[in-house]
Formats: sequence, structure tokens, C-alpha cells
Amino acid sequence: MLPEYDFSGAVRGKYYERYRQGTNVVLLDADVAEAFHDSASVNDALRLLVSVAEAKVSRRRRDAATRPRPNKALQATARRARRA
Repeated sequence: MLPEYDFSGAVRGKYYERYRQGTNVVLLDADVAEAFHDSASVNDALRLLVSVAEAKVSRRRRDAATRPRPNKALQATARRARRA
């Protein structure tokens, strides 16, 4: 370091906690930003969207688990029939 750098008044780790918490900045397009008044309304809308998406996924899994399975084997394809 150069001698003219003076760190005598510096505080080690001053911004460490703030850095560790992190930030997540997202820029909204103007038309989307008009629909929201503040960050709380954006967060509420996104939480609702996530819950709807999760409900849809869990419903698909539940429906797939209760769907009856076919009881006859699939027919061989034409390619398999030619080999046999």
C-alpha cells in the first residue's frame, strides 16, 4: 500500500452484516411499475403467484397418483415388430 493511505480511523467489518444480508434489486418495466404502489404490494403479488403455482404443482402430483393405470401392456411399435 502507498504511504498516503490512512486507515487509522477505519472500522473493520463496518458493512459486513449489511453485505451478508444481501440485496435483491429488480427493475420493473414502466407499465408493470404503474400497477404497484410500493415494494410491499409487489411482494404480496409475487407471494400469491408462488402459492398458486405450488398449489397447481401439488394438485398435478395428487391427480397423477390417483389416476388409474392402464391394465394392458402397450403394443409393440412397428420397428420392434420388424426385428422379431
